[in-house]
Amino acid sequence: MIGILGGTFDPIHFGHLRPALEIAEALGLAELRLIPLNQAVHRPQPHATSHHRLAMVQAAIAGQPGFVADARELDRPGNSYSYDTLLSLRAELGPHRPLCLLLGSDAFAGFLTWHRPQEILDLAHLVVMTRPSPAPDWDTALEALHAERRVDDLAALAMRPAGRIYYQQVTQLEISATAIRARIAAGRSPRFLLPDAVIEIIEQAGLYRHSQDPNAPPAP
Repeated sequence: MIGILGGTFDPIHFGHLRPALEIAEALGLAELRLIPLNQAVHRPQPHATSHHRLAMVQAAIAGQPGFVADARELDRPGNSYSYDTLLSLRAELGPHRPLCLLLGSDAFAGFLTWHRPQEILDLAHLVVMTRPSPAPDWDTALEALHAERRVDDLAALAMRPAGRIYYQQVTQLEISATAIRARIAAGRSPRFLLPDAVIEIIEQAGLYRHSQDPNAPPAP
């Protein structure tokens, strides 16, 4: 099985990396592809350039077996849709390899608002990264999809290339890229929130020194 984790990665931090590692180990993934998006659809646009965000991902995962920085969305113009990315991966990997699209529970709550969500499930499984919490408040359509597609047996993912929803508890660290950018803009250290190799790129390139994010919280 191959995992896919997308995001702005602006910058990538331990809140991305630790859950990704736990998913890779729990599911026995042969490979986990981290895919920086080009043009965001449901969130503000990235602050750092595509070049720097890809470099930060590459630095963050250097030496981690099975982790791959995948630039396909950065190379594709226009909005970055998971559907298009999965089509591209299917063309590369064939129709039979199980693909697992990783997403958080908050993202899954809005899954049916994504671009062509049903077709996404034709191309990949959804692996929802969760933590112990109260029952989610979903709408009727998402409840129906959940009831139809959920599996609790990991082997069910390996038996099919796509179409199932699986939940995996992970350590979810309360780390925010927005807060990291605000901290850097305030002249404070982001150390221990993200890998030192990523901090080195940020410092060398002078990234995030002047925050342009009106919603950024004050640096703690």
